[in-house]
Amino acid sequence: MKNFKKKCLILLLAAAAAVLMTSCSGFAPDKNSDQVTLSIMGKESDLNKSYMTKIFDLYEKSTGNKLDIISFEDSEYETTAVQKFAKGDVPDIFLHFHNADLNRFNVADNFCFLNDEKWVDDLTDGAAAYCRDKDGNLLGLPFWENSVSGCYYNKTILDGLGLKPATNQAEFDVLCQVLADTGYTPICWPADGCSWMAQFGLDPIFADDPALLERLNKNEVSYADILEVNNMVDWIAGAADKGWFGADYLETGWSEISPAIGSGEAVMTFIWDTWFDTDFEPGGKYSKDDFAVMPVFMNTADGGTYEGGNLNMMMVNKNSENLEASLDFLDFCADPENYNKAFEGISTVNCFKGQTTNIQSKPVIDAAASIAANERVSTAASRINGYSADDVAAALHDMLSGKTDARGCIKRMDEYRITEAQNQVSDEF
Repeated sequence: MKNFKKKCLILLLAAAAAVLMTSCSGFAPDKNSDQVTLSIMGKESDLNKSYMTKIFDLYEKSTGNKLDIISFEDSEYETTAVQKFAKGDVPDIFLHFHNADLNRFNVADNFCFLNDEKWVDDLTDGAAAYCRDKDGNLLGLPFWENSVSGCYYNKTILDGLGLKPATNQAEFDVLCQVLADTGYTPICWPADGCSWMAQFGLDPIFADDPALLERLNKNEVSYADILEVNNMVDWIAGAADKGWFGADYLETGWSEISPAIGSGEAVMTFIWDTWFDTDFEPGGKYSKDDFAVMPVFMNTADGGTYEGGNLNMMMVNKNSENLEASLDFLDFCADPENYNKAFEGISTVNCFKGQTTNIQSKPVIDAAASIAANERVSTAASRINGYSADDVAAALHDMLSGKTDARGCIKRMDEYRITEAQNQVSDEF
């Protein structure tokens, strides 16, 4: 009996030890486990967004895998990343917007086309369109905040004057003149260092005519040959001359937009909806609740235009030793349960059809029909070879400050674009 009890005790201790080893295995995987470490490269400010840190933490806790976050200061990102790529130091996951700078990274040789991934059908049409190249290949997962850019206007001021938002270019021009005659600055145009405005006007020219875009990118035509580009630059010059941008627009920069709009000094500005949550400073006469949105009118599309969001894409290194795990990481991020946790309470238009926890701004909701009819995917910044928003802004600034005229401005836009295209990608140039 004593020997029997001793044998039982030995068996029980062995069983307990086995259970203990099993229960610890999740916390200390052995060297032969399937755990991997994925490298993710991006701008410092981008990687620190709350929805990014949430999805990273969720992934590590859910899978046991690790993420090596490689961040560079925003202004150094493009140059440093190019240097890394030149040395063959390409991360598993690379974050980038679909703009002209992406051409510096040899997309076809370095990254997977993601056309057949299981999450593609869950992308909204606009988000998917933004991430496709000229041949229709999906370059990345758009895991980002999605904004709607348009002409945001003070509806309280317009209502008080008995005015209505415009539905075509002629109405918009009349509206601007009436506001100027009444003593308001119709449009806050931040010409000192802000560079996004012109792309809103250029988008419909090329989004609506892909053949024209292709001819421009093959150097068969120039901006100077395109009537709508001439119309846009003439409109900007004329708006400034008529006082529609106010008296000090050449000294108005990023920091001056909020005071001008919040005080009611300026009635409208060309910007995006998330700006009102992230950068609009409360405390002025008007709050974000006083604003609504109509299309941008810059004499290139009679019905005006909205620009869909510029989206940060998660791109996968096709030559990675962790290729399968990298694609699985995108699957994880694109799972509705996971992206809804990450974007809970974030002000953004949907990138995914299954998004339910994000917040959509009231101006965008109220203008849904107008947006559906007039929104274009961001085209100028992402599809024109050699496009640089800073270069366009510099050419416009020269015109607005009297250093050149409208035709000279367009000539400089062409020169800047062609030089940049020659430096980047295009054999045609």
